[in-house]
Amino acid sequence: MSSTPTALERLVGHSGLPTLGLELPLDNDWGSTRLRANQATGRPFGVPDLTRHAELASLADDLGFAGLWVRDVPLYDPEQFGDAGSVFETFTHLGHLAAVTERTVLGTGAVVLPLRQPLLVAKAAATVDVLSGGRFILGLASGDRPVEYPLFGEDFQARGATFRKSVEILRAAWARRPSGEGISLPELGLGADRNLEVLPKPTGPSVPIAIAGLAQQSAEWVAQNADASLNYPRPLGALRLKTREWQQLTAQAPKPYLTPMQLDLAKDPSVAATAIRLGLRTGHVALVDHLREMGKLGVAHVSFNIRPSDRPVEEILQELAEMVLPHFPSPGTPTAASADTVAVS
Repeated sequence: MSSTPTALERLVGHSGLPTLGLELPLDNDWGSTRLRANQATGRPFGVPDLTRHAELASLADDLGFAGLWVRDVPLYDPEQFGDAGSVFETFTHLGHLAAVTERTVLGTGAVVLPLRQPLLVAKAAATVDVLSGGRFILGLASGDRPVEYPLFGEDFQARGATFRKSVEILRAAWARRPSGEGISLPELGLGADRNLEVLPKPTGPSVPIAIAGLAQQSAEWVAQNADASLNYPRPLGALRLKTREWQQLTAQAPKPYLTPMQLDLAKDPSVAATAIRLGLRTGHVALVDHLREMGKLGVAHVSFNIRPSDRPVEEILQELAEMVLPHFPSPGTPTAASADTVAVS
């Protein structure tokens, strides 16, 4: 078996501190200045500017962010949801990101599995895993936009059962079998003797799966079938309860807890942390303190969505890299023997 670290091993440190990543698109289109400008020009809300997407992703990789995450929003719905997510088709985008980055882990946050054919998801995910050199984590969700399901020929109310069945198919498709034996999917009428396979195979035994929320499943099922939990941001008190539950459910085989967070990074580093929707507005001093508390509660990775910020994206990335990342090193980067001495103000 190869000693090459898995994507989760690349993403999760062993210091009790979270590693830090970014959620794409890298834009500030939810900030007040851009909102006013977009209104003046008639640009629709929730559709980010992607003209520098590759340049900024490469910059994030060079600066040492541990992960880059893309969302899966099949249909832009300006009336009810008003957000196009990462805009690009998920797996096409990931293939491009694999080519313009070298170190950062790539992840989906998260693919709406019931709307996709699972054998094709298995092939696409394994392809990204191989092209990226084992840097891929497949985040999966059951979805929450009822309008999409009939358009894809799926039943919104049955999405939980569809999700469970699809995860089983993914695992079966990625498995390595004895020579001459094909994939076996009895529920689809396919036996191993037919010798059909899904190629390529992942770089490891499986593509790591992170399940977003509960995906219409029990917490016990998620703990058993996911390689990581991808869970929504919460105030520290509520987060403590959620991480404690996850740790209890995975006590026999610990698995990482990952969370995204919207971030409005204030220019003044001393600004205290205050809650915004699904995240914080804060200066970098309080941000470091907050992330340390999240690490104490068991959060292994935090990905920042910086769209609510009013500052230029490159400026935010540079400040985070200089003032925050040294406190939360990724595996393989210099650990902060000096992190406690890094100036944070």
